[in-house]
Order: sequence, then C-alpha cells, then structure tokens
Amino acid sequence: MPKQVTFIHAADLHLGAPFRGLRALSDTWADRLLKAIPESYDRVIEAALEHAVDFVVMPGDIFDSARASYGDYLHFFEGLRKLDEANIPAYLCTGNHDPYTSWKHDFFAFPENTVMFAADKPSFEVYERDGEPLVLLGGRGYYNQTWPFDRDIAEGVTRAAAEAATGVSSAPFAVGVLHTGLNLDNTKAPTDPVKLMRSGMDYWALGHIHKRYAVPEDNPTLVFSGCIQGRDINETGERGVCKVTLTEGAPNRIEFVPTASVVWQKMRVDVSDCTSIAEVSEKIMRELFRENGHSRCEEMCVRIELTGKTTLHRFLESPALLADLRKSINDAYAFFFCDALIDRTELPIDKKALASEGLFPAVLLQVAQAQKANAEETFGYVQDEFMKKNLTVSRDVERSLEALSDEAENLVLDLLGQSEAR
Repeated sequence: MPKQVTFIHAADLHLGAPFRGLRALSDTWADRLLKAIPESYDRVIEAALEHAVDFVVMPGDIFDSARASYGDYLHFFEGLRKLDEANIPAYLCTGNHDPYTSWKHDFFAFPENTVMFAADKPSFEVYERDGEPLVLLGGRGYYNQTWPFDRDIAEGVTRAAAEAATGVSSAPFAVGVLHTGLNLDNTKAPTDPVKLMRSGMDYWALGHIHKRYAVPEDNPTLVFSGCIQGRDINETGERGVCKVTLTEGAPNRIEFVPTASVVWQKMRVDVSDCTSIAEVSEKIMRELFRENGHSRCEEMCVRIELTGKTTLHRFLESPALLADLRKSINDAYAFFFCDALIDRTELPIDKKALASEGLFPAVLLQVAQAQKANAEETFGYVQDEFMKKNLTVSRDVERSLEALSDEAENLVLDLLGQSEAR
C-alpha cells in the first residue's frame, strides 16, 4: 500500500497586524477586526486538530512586527501547545516581518513538538511515524529584515543535502520550507522556481505572497497558501490554509481550508435596471447576500461600486445621498460593513446621435476617438503634465489608458448635460 502523509501549510499569520484607516469610519468594526487575525490563527490550529494531520508547516511572517507583543507571543505559543498535546509537530521558519534576530527567545521556550529552521544556513529535520522516517524537511528563514541580493535563500535546501545532514535516505517524501518572493516579488529573497523544481523536494511550502498560488496545476509543488486573514481591501476574497496530501506514486493534492472570519470584497453592482433609489438599495443588499454566500465567511467588509447607465445618475453622484445610502446598508445587518460606496454610473447618452448633430459634443467625441487611436502620444502628454508637477506616472496608467479616456469622455458629456439642464 502506498505511503501517505498529510499536513497543514499555513503561511503569513501576521499576528498583531493593525487594520489601518477603519477607526475613522467605525469604532465597532475597527475593534472587531483587531480580533479577526487571532481568531483566524485559532482556526488554523483547529483545522490541524480536526483533520488529524501529521504535522503543520508555517513558512514565515508569523508575527507582523519585529517587536511583537507579549500577548501575541502568548497566543501563538498556546496554539503550539495544543498541537503538542495532540502529538502534531510544527515546523517554522522566520520571514521579513519577524526575522530570527527579533524572536524573543526569553519569552517562551518552544514545546517539544516545535522546530524553527535556522536562518544563518539551511537546516533539516526528519518526521517519523511509528518510528519510521516518513518526511525529510529542509528550510531556512530570514536572519534580518532584509535578504542580501547576492545570496539565494534556497541555496543548499535540497533532498540530497537533507539526506546528507540527517543520514536518512529512506524517507519517501521531502518538503522544503521558505519565505521567498520566488519570481513573483523580486525584492524579497527571490529564487528561481526551476531550481526549486529540480531540488528533489516533493513539495515547497512557501510564504510571503498573500494570495493562493500553486504550480504546476496537475501536481502542485511550488505553493503559497496565502495569508490566513485579509487585512484591508487589497486582500479580498477567501483566506486560509492548505491541507496537503502527499502519496507515493500519485500527484500532490491540496485542499483549501478557509480560516478568515472577516472577508474583504470589492463589488460592482449594475443598477441600470433600477428605477428608484429604494430599488438600488434593495439590489445592493441582494448582491451582498449573494457574495457572502460565495465567500464562506461570517462577516464581510465590502467596497461597492455602482455601475450602469441610469437616469438615477444625477442623484447617485451626490456625496450626501451616497453617505445616507451607505449608512442604511451598514445599519441593516451587523455582519456587513461597507467601507465605501462609489458612484461609477453614467447618464444614458446616445453618442451616435450627438456625433451626427455636428455641435460641440460631436467635436469632443472626434477628439476623444483620435486620442484613443494614438495611445502612445496620449501617454506622452500625460507624462509631460505630471512632470511639470514633479510627479511620476505609474505604468498602470498606460495599461488603463483606454478606460481612463472613456471615463474622461463620459465626465465631460455629463458636465455638458448638467449645464444644459440649468
């Protein structure tokens, strides 16, 4: 019968991380989110116990700060002790947020089940089940908060090195543990994915990238599990850990286990079919419930953009009305919080009819079309205008130039419509 091992891969816990900016919007939700990351860590431990895994791997950024509080240490070590009581080993490495030099070794001693990989060189461990070597583990952590560009953090972390260091060659599996940007972030200990694939390791448990990533698709070997709890609107969607199953002679299997109690989402709600503000409110609530169902979370922080062509645009562009609408959404259900409600709607404008009239709007549309046809010249103009103000233009602007041109065109037509209405 082929041998098999299961483990939890939980990266980027970021215990103690702040949730910036929410205090000004809602004291209640600011206080709620302070509890979200500790709750998510508790769910990591619960997942390991519930699934009765062989071990847990945590590849860096366990704490958000190099000066983690005593309370954060206490909470983390309580989780390790629960694993120890269940005879589930934990293998850790340090990351750029919590480098080796910052760990307060005088706060607590690791339980017997816990191993932290070295930071000054690669180090190796053997996981045994019933006295039989089952997995070779190798890893290396951050020593300081930065990693030197002339050194490869993965250098020396190979199956051959693990066998030489441990004297064990019979273990059917080998797992690497690193906190790295891989080839996705060239500023944080990048390393060559091809090199990792040729290292002899069956699975690389990676940390640092805060989204799920696994390659190759048919046999995931280089894997980021993502962070366990989104911290702001830039970390949207489900967050959690990977339950990994390695089986002799079979592809690796990964099961995502959600751990976030609060999920951040960005939503676009098309209100072109709404005939009143009340209908807009009702549609937003329907979409919130639909999105919440997909997110598999208890609570949700959401940023909503209203889109579509509608005669309600004149009302929806009013900041006061949007503020009232946002308040009514937040007052309706305690488990939803809208941090921003943004109007992206447009007035229903017949551009073909305007172009045929030959008046100023027709000239505007001709100029706009000419600009869109020559994106390079338009981007050069934008760069010049920014340089006059000693500002730089992101290349993202170039990629979004057509959408920005459409937005500017609609804005001018909208303003013209307002002046005619007066």
